[in-house]
Amino acid sequence: MEAYRYPDGSITYPGHPVGPGGEEPVGTVDLSDYTATVLTWTKSTATPPGVRQPNTLAIVEFDVDGEPVRAIGQVTGEDEVDIGDEVRPVYCEELREPGAGIREPASQEWDGYRFEPL
Repeated sequence: MEAYRYPDGSITYPGHPVGPGGEEPVGTVDLSDYTATVLTWTKSTATPPGVRQPNTLAIVEFDVDGEPVRAIGQVTGEDEVDIGDEVRPVYCEELREPGAGIREPASQEWDGYRFEPL
């Protein structure tokens, strides 16, 4: 879960080739080493092909050396979350079923991170 750090101190996730100040990144931060706070969440019951139903999603905020970094992602399993809960990113090999949908499975990346309530 790699975020980019820029010369002005800002950090973005996902990383971008040009930061908020117009400069290239100077380093990376592994957000999987941090915990985050749930800012808001929703439960989707009408998901795209290959995505579990229901699918709880959360927008979370990491505090990296005083710099806020926000991310959106699935919540693990059937776990319930609430605003203000602390979560940690956990690696998942398949965020959705590769054979579902219209794209060629080999053309996509299926892994990523979900947020697990602490």
